[in-house]
Amino acid sequence: MPKISVFGGGAWGRALHFAFSKTNDCYIVSRKNLEMKSQITPKEAQDSDFFIVAIASSALHTWLATSPLPTHAKILVASKGIAQGQFVSEIFESFYPQSKLCFLAGPSFAKEVQDSLPCALNVHTNATNNAKEWLGLFPNFIKPYACNDIIGGEIGGAYKNVIAIASGICEGMKLGNNARASLVARGLVEMTRFGQYFGAQDSTFLGLSGAGDLFLTANSILSRNFRVGIGLALGKTLPTILEEIGEIAEGVKTSKEIYSLSQKHQIYTPIAKEVALIMEGKSPKQSLTDLMKS
Repeated sequence: MPKISVFGGGAWGRALHFAFSKTNDCYIVSRKNLEMKSQITPKEAQDSDFFIVAIASSALHTWLATSPLPTHAKILVASKGIAQGQFVSEIFESFYPQSKLCFLAGPSFAKEVQDSLPCALNVHTNATNNAKEWLGLFPNFIKPYACNDIIGGEIGGAYKNVIAIASGICEGMKLGNNARASLVARGLVEMTRFGQYFGAQDSTFLGLSGAGDLFLTANSILSRNFRVGIGLALGKTLPTILEEIGEIAEGVKTSKEIYSLSQKHQIYTPIAKEVALIMEGKSPKQSLTDLMKS
């Protein structure tokens, strides 16, 4: 039975540990004491056959520089977001060969994974053989697919969190179902446009890693980013909202990263722009007015 080590003790890391433990010898590594028998140290994880990384994107640079994995490591990246102007794949490829890397994406709330509810996910990679090895490790309640569009998968996984914040704002402001459906549809168009600039395949955004993940995250109270939007619409401060949620909401920082990249490359991303400005203190009501005019 292969040994798998999951790095990251957040909700997603714990959910992946639960899932892969069903059919594998699986352990978890975290700086926090998770009070789990399967928690091990980074040193004890070094002899693993497979490695899953579910570290917050904002911490990846530091973590990769200080927590090296074996050179032969087969890595499934479950982190989502953009950090310091770099996509997650770019960050990892500065430390490990692309042939050893796969990237997980698709509609998957951590709570539902831990309840063993069925879902389907994409394993994005340029190394087909590596992807096939990972596909055989998933539990029977997750249907995995191999996909060769790495950049499309990670843009979908990052961008949907930003649209989810905007969708939550719609919900909190009681703008109605028409408005929220319109926002999410235009968000998918915006996400695709952004991805096209960086060479992503349009088909990726119509599948699990694009529309699938977006529709899930932008339409449920289980989404941390959706709850951030609701809180902002109700007039709560961002620090208060994040403290209440108790987990990282990647869309907060990702909105600023996408807005920065869109400005740099002159990509039209009106929703991401307004979410980024709201993170800086702009009124959601004013953003709504400006979006309706843009």
